[in-house]
Amino acid sequence: MKILLTKVLVVATLAVPSILSAEASKGLNILMTSPDAQTQMMGMVLSTSVLNDQKKAVNITLCGPAGNLALKDFKAMDVKKPDGTIANPKMALQGLMKAGAVVTVCPLFLPNASKDATALVEGITVAKPPMVAAGLTNLEFSNISF
Repeated sequence: MKILLTKVLVVATLAVPSILSAEASKGLNILMTSPDAQTQMMGMVLSTSVLNDQKKAVNITLCGPAGNLALKDFKAMDVKKPDGTIANPKMALQGLMKAGAVVTVCPLFLPNASKDATALVEGITVAKPPMVAAGLTNLEFSNISF
């Protein structure tokens, strides 16, 4: 009986903070840099789950090769989903924006792509480093990078 009680206490000690932390979380910050369409799509899938299933905020900052998703004239590669249907990270990103995700592009992306803000998909803005840094250090948000 003593061993069982000890095991229950250990599990409770480990599980309760995680549960409380998940409940207290206001949302997810994603820093996306990968050029890989499958990796980008996984970021979109998790973001969709956070927005729709958990009803929490999502902030996505696109940097480096992933910044191309923010460009009007960029065509992203399609990805086959487990059910055989096709998904596209750029289309998924636009769906996330319609659902309330905030999407920005790193300030270094446009000048290094020889573009300006007029090249961006409507609704995507250039990130302000102090705001991104504040979001990444906000303990009420989880951070993930793709």
